[in-house]
Amino acid sequence: MSVYDITEFGAVSKGRICTEAIQRAIDEAERHGGGRVVVPAGEFLTGALFLKSHIELHLMMGATLLFSDRQEDYPVVASRWEGVNRDVYASCLYAEDAEQIAVTGYGTIDGNGEEWWHVFRNEPDRLLYPRPKLISFDRCKGITLRDVHLKDSPSWTVNPIRSENITIDNVTILNPADSPNTDGIDPESCKNVRISNCHIDVGDDCIAIKSGTEDSPDRTPCENITITNCTMVHGHGAVVLGSEMSGDIRNVTISNCVFQDTDRGIRLKSRRGRGGVVEDIRVTNIVMDNVICPFILNLYYFCGPRGKDQYVWDKNPYPVTDETPMFRRIHFSHITARRVHAAAGFIYGLAEQHVSVVSFQHIEISMADDAIPGKPAMMTGIEDMAKRGFFIGCSSDLHFDRVTIENHEGPPFHVENSGTITVRDCLSKTASGSEAVEVTLS
Repeated sequence: MSVYDITEFGAVSKGRICTEAIQRAIDEAERHGGGRVVVPAGEFLTGALFLKSHIELHLMMGATLLFSDRQEDYPVVASRWEGVNRDVYASCLYAEDAEQIAVTGYGTIDGNGEEWWHVFRNEPDRLLYPRPKLISFDRCKGITLRDVHLKDSPSWTVNPIRSENITIDNVTILNPADSPNTDGIDPESCKNVRISNCHIDVGDDCIAIKSGTEDSPDRTPCENITITNCTMVHGHGAVVLGSEMSGDIRNVTISNCVFQDTDRGIRLKSRRGRGGVVEDIRVTNIVMDNVICPFILNLYYFCGPRGKDQYVWDKNPYPVTDETPMFRRIHFSHITARRVHAAAGFIYGLAEQHVSVVSFQHIEISMADDAIPGKPAMMTGIEDMAKRGFFIGCSSDLHFDRVTIENHEGPPFHVENSGTITVRDCLSKTASGSEAVEVTLS
């Protein structure tokens, strides 16, 4: 493999901005059919960089790519922002229509996000286009991210879009817990994605699986996703599916993970108008600690454009159309959730299209002694809860088997406007004692 050291192209550590020099190294490697572009030890300041086919960007131990916080250092490209096609600032590392690209090594990619966050919060009119993401590849094939340390992203950290055959392994992502919209890894309309051995501690969702909104003309599914052996901290949700799911999300497995202090655990969210189907999801061998609610399946999620319209919040049935979203065939097993604050679970489908075929097996949930009241889901009409059991509405064919709920208040299962709910060999543990629960509700 040919090797191209960025310092041989004029990049200087802790000196002037090195965008042109680093890009020359990438372009020279592409001109010769590909190769490894090496960032040696040191701190190199740069603007947006464009990776090309057959290029590996390799950061040596002790190397840092520090990205500029000036808008003029980011060319405008046509891509996606929050599920909609539009002009955006190029990501710090960006590629489109490329194949066999990689970012590797034990160095650091620093998004230098503090100024971006300040402008977004306090002077949004100064942003001519949406903030850069740290790494985003659009319409690419054969992507590898391995071993790198990612920090302080201006917005979403890793966002492959309309891409396939993606491996993300042993990556650490650290963004402050209060940094806005700094999701960890967001595969969007992608196929064949493998996320493993990662540590993600961010200011928004740790991992969010998406497939575009109703305002995007290309309805490409996100499918064949595996997430395993990861630790996730502080995010709004540990693993989230939606709310941008108009192109469908299917064939997802989540296993062998720890969620610590995430607001919510596994969260599925959408609303009328989005359309799309989330189906064939399996979640197993998960430990959660100090979460608001471990399981959320919510089809009345109201955030985003037109989210406050009556069409979104109305609990009366509407005709089923292509704009009606669906959650089905979702299975949870062998999961422990400790220090849960609001509710054991929140499952609420649409009046006209229930959440259906969902199972919970071998689940242990215990509520926090000092539970802080909160809303388990973003849904109009839901009050703050504390130490509640499962709150279920507009759902059918739900099965609970060997589920234990400890230290809860009120009934272990609150059910309204639903079809068949089967509860077998379940145990309710309250301050007044333990009670076996075995009923079928319909």
